[in-house]
Formats: sequence, structure tokens, C-alpha cells
Amino acid sequence: MNSTSNKPVITSYAQAPAKTITAGGVTYAYRELGPKGGIPVVFFVHLAATLDNWDPRIIDPIAEHRHVITFDQRGVGASSGTVPSTLEAAADDAYAFITALGYDTIDVFSFSMGGMIAQDLVIKHPNLVRRLILTGTGPRGGKDMDKVARTTYGDIVRATLTRSDPKEFLFFNRDASGKRAGKAFIRRLSERTVDRDAAIGTKAFQTQLKAIQRFGRSAPSDLSRITQPTLIANGDNDRMVPSVLSEDLHRRIAGSELVIYPNSGHGGIFQHHEQFAPTAVEFLTR
Repeated sequence: MNSTSNKPVITSYAQAPAKTITAGGVTYAYRELGPKGGIPVVFFVHLAATLDNWDPRIIDPIAEHRHVITFDQRGVGASSGTVPSTLEAAADDAYAFITALGYDTIDVFSFSMGGMIAQDLVIKHPNLVRRLILTGTGPRGGKDMDKVARTTYGDIVRATLTRSDPKEFLFFNRDASGKRAGKAFIRRLSERTVDRDAAIGTKAFQTQLKAIQRFGRSAPSDLSRITQPTLIANGDNDRMVPSVLSEDLHRRIAGSELVIYPNSGHGGIFQHHEQFAPTAVEFLTR
């Protein structure tokens, strides 16, 4: 039970209430679950994703121990406004959302594009973040980061031809185990049956892709400025954000921890959720 309420604590993402808050003229859609009080864990989601794209097998174990907050970026899903043209601006939006909720210290869990936004947030507001998890992501100016658009559009075509979800191609290897993991992941994303989020629009998606390309072609950030305890994770065959970029992050962020899962791609943490979720919980509860 929550120490400040007689209501039972919700630890299932499928049951997390849909909420909104307005900051800087933008109404942000978000969900929260887990025990209130203390430092929340704010989740930064991937390209084209909405609130419904988080794997409950990652969210739920963390929410058993921590207050979890997920949110739609500006112009995405149920949030108002238009998608910003740079990831730096997306980080500014995230800061506005977090501070509007009244928090001055958070932990961050990020995946893919969310990890790029999280890096910009930490560098600009170092006192805001206590602990940082970066998964399936890479640094500003990372090698081949700007090729994500070509990979994404190619896999969208492949998925369309096979009547599959593009994430089955983008996130998972196309061997037997990868195909099984991809289909299981897509099924888990449908566990929530009420208050589903709106899908991202085509223009918003294209704007995000261009922002990632710009991030990939920009001068590198000084990641030595990230001094927070940092956990980095990925699969060993990430085609969207090459796995070597996770190793690059690990080298450049002093004291960071790196976990690479075998025989898995961009969605390695989802394919290996039984191993990764406890690792994330342990890291966040230190």
C-alpha cells in the first residue's frame, strides 16, 4: 500500500491511469504507476513511439519498487503541439514536463531516440538526474547514426510486404529466436485494452527521423560531463543504432556499466527481459 494513500498501488502498466499536465502551452499525456514518494523513474521512449510502446515486462518489475512515469513527447500521441525539429528541443520539452510535475531530481530510463534526448537533458541539466539508463542508443555524432532513416524505411517496406509490425524487423534478428521474441514483444504491447494512445502521425514521424539524422551528423557532445551512475545495454547486433555505439558510450562515460546481450538486435533488452529487468531494478534501487 502507498504510505500516503489507502488506495492499492498500481504496478501493472496495463492499468496505469492516463493523465495530462500543461507546461509552456503544451499539454503532455503521461501515465504513472508504482509507489509514490521518493525519486521517480522517468521513461524516454523511442522513435515513432507513444505511451503504448513500452514493454510491460520492463515497466512492471521496476514499478514494483519505484514510482514510474512515462510520457508522450510534444506532438506525439495524446500530447499537444508539434514535434520539435531537434532532439535538444525535445530535451527542453522533457525538462518542462518534469518540472511541471514538481520534480527536481529524477532517475532516467531511456531507449533508442529516448537515450539521445536523455543525454542532451543530462548535459544541460546535470543536477536533475541521479541515475541514468541508456539502452539501444548512441552518442551525438556517432558513426553511422545518421543512417537510421534508411534502415527504418527499408524495414517498414519489408514489414508491409509480410503484414508484420515494423518493430519485428527493426528490433529483432530474423532468425528463429528473434522472430519468436519479436512476435511475443508485439503481443505484450497489446495487453492494455483501455485508454489506448493515438498513433504517431506521418509528419511527426518524419520530423523525428530528421532530428535523429541531425543528431548523428552533429559534433560530438562532451560525455565526460555525465558523472551520474550510468547503465548501458544493447543487443550485439543492433542494426538501427550500431552496437559499437553502446561501447563508445561506455568508454566515454566514466564509471558506466555495459551489458550486451547475445544473438539479439536493437530490442535486445526486450528479447532478454527476464535477465535485463532484474538488472535494471537492482541498478535503480541502489
